[in-house]
Amino acid sequence: MTHPITAIIFDFGNVFVKWDPREVYKRFFPSSEAIDSFLEEIRFTEWNAHQDAGRPFKEGVAELTKQFPHYSNLIEAYKTHWEDSITETIIGTVEIAYKLKSAGWDLYLLSNFSAETFPLMQRRYSFLSLFDDMIISGEHKIVKPGPSIFDLALNRLNREARECMFIDDSLPNIETAKKLGFNTIQFHSPEQLEDDLKSFLGEYAAHGN
Repeated sequence: MTHPITAIIFDFGNVFVKWDPREVYKRFFPSSEAIDSFLEEIRFTEWNAHQDAGRPFKEGVAELTKQFPHYSNLIEAYKTHWEDSITETIIGTVEIAYKLKSAGWDLYLLSNFSAETFPLMQRRYSFLSLFDDMIISGEHKIVKPGPSIFDLALNRLNREARECMFIDDSLPNIETAKKLGFNTIQFHSPEQLEDDLKSFLGEYAAHGN
């Protein structure tokens, strides 16, 4: 038996806005290769994930500075200039979200994001008012691709996984969602997303709960 999709859940970073921490460091390094080498040396991805899981930036900066005291100014720079890492809005995805909302769909956000920095996004991007609810990892201290944050989302939405369409650019996140029973679309571009939504939902503008 086919169960109707009644909610669409979006990721935020690299779906609605482009995030690239290297943009913060262009002022400090002569080349992209030098930036990549620095970020790899300090294990930036691993470090930053702890902020997404609820660690305050102040604590994260202090901890990493203890490990790499000679980079203290560069580590602090990420906190100071963090907004530079959000490079542009992916307009096509925003337009899709407006179409879906106008058509009557319930829209939700499920994002790995620091609880400290997400309010800056809310002030910057008016389209975030489209969402009926937003589950931000830093607020709950659990992150994708772990299943716990998906379970939290379903409880908040009062829905079963099979009733939800989940859209994310990260393959590990998509794989977890699939295992839990979500309908999924891995995001690559707004054009691809629109085509895939129509494949799943037909002319999604005709939706009604």
